[in-house]
Amino acid sequence: MPDEPNQNLNSKYLWVVLAAAILVAVIVFGYSGYQRTSNSVRQGGTGITGPKEKISEVKKFASEQEFKDYLEKAKNVSAPQGGRGGGEGLEAQALPKGDSSANASAAVPERVSETNVQVAGIDEPDAVKTDGKEIFFSSEHSNVYPLAEKQIVCEGGRSGCAIPPQPADSAGIKAIDAFPPEKLNIDSNISKRGDLLLIGSPGEAKKTLIVIPKGRYFWSQNESKIFGYDVTDPGKPKEIWNIELKNAASIAGAREYKGKIYIAIKTDFAGDGSCQLTPFAVKGSDFSLKCTDIYHPAAIVPTDAVYTAMIIDPSSGGVEKNVSFTGTSDFNSSVVYMSPTALYLSYYNPGDFVKALAVFFAENKNLGPDWLEQKLKNLDSYDISTSAKMTEIQELIGRYQNSLSNDDRLKMQNEMANSMGDFLARHRRDLDSTGIVKINVNDLSIDSAGSVPGKLLNQFSLDEYEGDLRAATTVGENFLSWGFGFGTSSSENTANDVYILGDKLKTEGSVIDLGRGERIYAVRFIEDNGYVVTFRRTDPLYVLDLSDPMNPEKKGELKIPGYSSYLHPIAKDKILGAGEEDGRVKVSLFDVGDPSSPREISKYNLDEYWSEISETHHAFLLDAKHQIFFLPGSKGGYIFSYAGDDLKIAKAVSEIQSKRVIYIDNFFYVIGEDRLVVFDENSWEKVGDLEL
Repeated sequence: MPDEPNQNLNSKYLWVVLAAAILVAVIVFGYSGYQRTSNSVRQGGTGITGPKEKISEVKKFASEQEFKDYLEKAKNVSAPQGGRGGGEGLEAQALPKGDSSANASAAVPERVSETNVQVAGIDEPDAVKTDGKEIFFSSEHSNVYPLAEKQIVCEGGRSGCAIPPQPADSAGIKAIDAFPPEKLNIDSNISKRGDLLLIGSPGEAKKTLIVIPKGRYFWSQNESKIFGYDVTDPGKPKEIWNIELKNAASIAGAREYKGKIYIAIKTDFAGDGSCQLTPFAVKGSDFSLKCTDIYHPAAIVPTDAVYTAMIIDPSSGGVEKNVSFTGTSDFNSSVVYMSPTALYLSYYNPGDFVKALAVFFAENKNLGPDWLEQKLKNLDSYDISTSAKMTEIQELIGRYQNSLSNDDRLKMQNEMANSMGDFLARHRRDLDSTGIVKINVNDLSIDSAGSVPGKLLNQFSLDEYEGDLRAATTVGENFLSWGFGFGTSSSENTANDVYILGDKLKTEGSVIDLGRGERIYAVRFIEDNGYVVTFRRTDPLYVLDLSDPMNPEKKGELKIPGYSSYLHPIAKDKILGAGEEDGRVKVSLFDVGDPSSPREISKYNLDEYWSEISETHHAFLLDAKHQIFFLPGSKGGYIFSYAGDDLKIAKAVSEIQSKRVIYIDNFFYVIGEDRLVVFDENSWEKVGDLEL
């Protein structure tokens, strides 16, 4: 009789190998969906785990029962991990009047920086906004902590002690009279906090400040509302409307475009599967959502939340358009991209584990008996949860292993590992995919839907150019993310692709197998070119020629130590990269003038282990006029010069913990939680200082 402990250990080992190879993961149904038509939209094609048109097809629930049945089938899959950040900045806003000299005292500046966003002209919420005269800064610093995080210890261990007096909450929004800097002064305070959007340029009479809650949990009633403030007179801000989020609702994302606010709200489904949802209330009136108003993928994908996207009138808070889609509650899995004409949402489909495993044994009949293959085929038809099927698979594999001698079992385990590596190499683009839905910006009606193999990193993996959508994905990543690996072959199972989707989101061309054994860390699309950074041990920068959508190609690559998690164009032939090398913050300047031979022409390693740029692209700012850019660190802020293609620190700011920066004319404002300092960009002399 085989040795029982050894038998159990080997059984677990084989199960780990199997689980690793078939890419068990979860859905990412990103940000939200935006569709109002009653017709479903699909794109054809088949994959190893089923018809791909089911992935790209979206439709409304026809009845309450269909809604409940879908949730029951989709609820048992857990969520994947998210990716890294990065983005594209806006150029300075040109204003009609003013004197740009360092000694100017004119009230209207010529140059005003804007939030570093993905697409020029489409604003994103952030902690700092300015109209060129007033700076609005939302401080997160607070002396007050949620009671749930406190441990009130009574003398002698008694319970029921009175809560001691708490210090005043210093968090809030400050309206700062910032230009010219000699007038630096706090005009007013708003006792709210969150990310900000500012509607109204310096030339407009009326200005509206939108305050959007951050994070998933709210500790006070004020933090569970979206506020609209009239800040035409910044010294006397006036609340004009609010949208209250209900208990199960939270902010998924927001944009501002052409004076309209686009907001998505995530609402977790009630445990009872209720068909009636109330995600928020506008000016005290509940917004009700029926399950038959919600769109969903035709494929059964993990679902535990609904996302409602709205177009909001910033002057009244009125909801002009809205649409709802199913999704997951994991914010890190959400992906949304917005162009001037369309919103693109993605939802990730991990495929069918049971079907994939059946195909594996069908292609490798020497690894298992006929009855095992047949049992797996039958298991696919069972109306049970994914977790229950996985338990059943474990039992089947264990039963098969128990029938083998120790020698045969050891042989099979080694053959299994090698065969699975070959299986993934053949099928890595058939196992999982990302569905993408294109929605018209004006009325939130659906345009088309499609799908690509693999998984997106973040919103910057998508880019629209001349009517085509470019999508950068990593295939095979979930295999590694579960941490099951089996030797050196595990590092060969990922690859990175770029797809070009044309009319009706049908694939026109692709570049595949970038960075085998690595994953995408940063993407930047610039007109006809694409730049992709992958990483595991080195930092390959790939340069792509996308000028022919039907025949895109890789033109060149550069391998250097470390990685870049953020890419920013500074000239037609120069790309800036910010990331890490050997655990330290690294900045690189790449010459991509010859796409076939990109070069790192300058680099700088900071004595810093972390920069907020790794978390948000909003922390970065570039001023092309002075050929400088700003990078925050944990010890201070760094103003870099890239003049002459040579990276140097022009100014290090250690006196405050830098959070954001802006420029107004030739004045550079460095903003921290409790202090603001202003520098003259011509000399880097300090010309202003304000305690916040």
